[in-house]
Amino acid sequence: MNRWVLVGGGLLLQFSIGAVYAWSVFAKAYQEAEPWELTKVQASLPFTVTIAMIFIGSYIGGRVQDRRGPRVVALTGGIIYAIGIVIASFTRGADDLWLLILGYGVISGFGLGVAYIVPIAMLQKWFPDKKGLITGLAVGGFGFGAVLTSPIAAWLIGQDEDQPSKAFLWLGLAYLVMSLAGASVFRNPPEGYVVPGYEAASVGGAGHTMKEYTEKEALRTPQWYLLTAILTLNVTAGIALISQAAGSAEGIAGYSTAAAATVVGVLAIFNGGGRIVWAAASDRIGRMPAFAAMLALQGVCLILLPHASGQVFWFALAAIVYLCYGGGFGTMPATAGDYFGVTYAGAIYGLMLIGWSLGGVIGPIVISALLGDSGEPNYTLGYTTIGIIALAAVALTLITRVPRARKAEPVDQRAA
Repeated sequence: MNRWVLVGGGLLLQFSIGAVYAWSVFAKAYQEAEPWELTKVQASLPFTVTIAMIFIGSYIGGRVQDRRGPRVVALTGGIIYAIGIVIASFTRGADDLWLLILGYGVISGFGLGVAYIVPIAMLQKWFPDKKGLITGLAVGGFGFGAVLTSPIAAWLIGQDEDQPSKAFLWLGLAYLVMSLAGASVFRNPPEGYVVPGYEAASVGGAGHTMKEYTEKEALRTPQWYLLTAILTLNVTAGIALISQAAGSAEGIAGYSTAAAATVVGVLAIFNGGGRIVWAAASDRIGRMPAFAAMLALQGVCLILLPHASGQVFWFALAAIVYLCYGGGFGTMPATAGDYFGVTYAGAIYGLMLIGWSLGGVIGPIVISALLGDSGEPNYTLGYTTIGIIALAAVALTLITRVPRARKAEPVDQRAA
């Protein structure tokens, strides 16, 4: 089949599960709706649990996909994700917060993780000649999911502002249709599949071989831990700003509340676009140079951010941070494929997504503590600290090297 059909299916699936990043629309509604009136911490719990569950789902989904194939795993993940969203639609007040966390957080988060890893691992096998670009497209769909969902969710919530959960019923059904339609075309390439003109480059020519690492073998290499640390720190830096973007836009650059909300929505486009731009760039400049640039740019922009009183300057700095945050997700799957091969990419990269969960928790907690809970937020202390962490992380990219068994040179088969 035409391999680009699989890209379209992957994008459709990722659009549906990427809607999770539209949670801020619901968080605001749950704080204002009379039957709910949740605190900020309470309103953040369903999303926090979702991000934590992604790692569990992606690890299990990745392992099963490597053995059973991509279609059944993606269909299962999409169904579980939609069921969790629909369960959340039956909540009606603060007493149902536990059910909201169970449905939106635990169940849909697990299904999201199961489905998320599938197109990333599958498409690398179909596009060995464009691994960076193609994985960037796959996760770019996830980044753009919130851009598409946010205005629809806001409109649905507006139909009954006292019961924002009702919007989940229609969204859950839409997610189900989209994910099933996308996953229905998934399949691994046939045995012996090659891209014309690429086979020699991928294996280093006659007499050369590159090892395909299993999950356990990858975990015994220092490279797996270095790559996971790079992903964790890239997420930590970017999500520190994302978690405080609206308040920072108002407090630093003087945006109005309404304008800050609009700006945050526009910045989500850079999150999605960065996944494609940086992934494609990494095909040309190399994976580690790309990560070094992403971390360095985030570090510099975060250090400058507290001093960007001009709205245009603040937006430009924030947009670069969002680009680099998304770029990490776009580039790391191809990097893992380069370092460990694509045969067991589902399980190996699924495990690496613990960096997403760790960074997604560490970043918001650290920046919140540094900004302070009372008085004027200390933006200089907060963003300067996170920026320095990002700059220090560049050192990891300088010591991370492709395992010898993955280089295009003769390898002793017994040792491999």
